[in-house]
Amino acid sequence: MKRLSIVALALMSACAPNEQPQTSAIPRPAPEEATPTGIAYLCEGRKEVAIVYAKNRASVTMGDRTWRLEYQGAGQGFRYADATTEWSGRDNAGTLKALSGGAPLAANCQPLRRTT
Repeated sequence: MKRLSIVALALMSACAPNEQPQTSAIPRPAPEEATPTGIAYLCEGRKEVAIVYAKNRASVTMGDRTWRLEYQGAGQGFRYADATTEWSGRDNAGTLKALSGGAPLAANCQPLRRTT
C-alpha cells in the first residue's frame, strides 16, 4: 500500500501544471535588416505596442498613434527615436516614452507575437 501511495504521488506531481509560463523568445531583427519584421509587444497595464522593424527604422504603433523612428544605436541595448519619442530597451524588454519627460507611454514591453 505504501508503494502505491508513493507511485500515485509521483504521477500526480508529474501532471501538475508548470508554474512558469513557457514563452518562446521573439528576437528583434538586426537594425540593418531590409525585410520588414513585425512584433506585437504586451506592456504594463495591458497596453499593446506594435512595431515593424526594417532598414534602421521602426514604425511604432500604440492605439491610434504611429511614430516613425530612426535607429540611434545604444551600447548594450537598442534605441530608435525621432525628435519627440523613443523606443528603447535591452534584450527583449522595451519602453516607449516621450523625450519631453514624464511617465513612459508604455513600459516593460515584452514580445507577444510576430505580426509579419
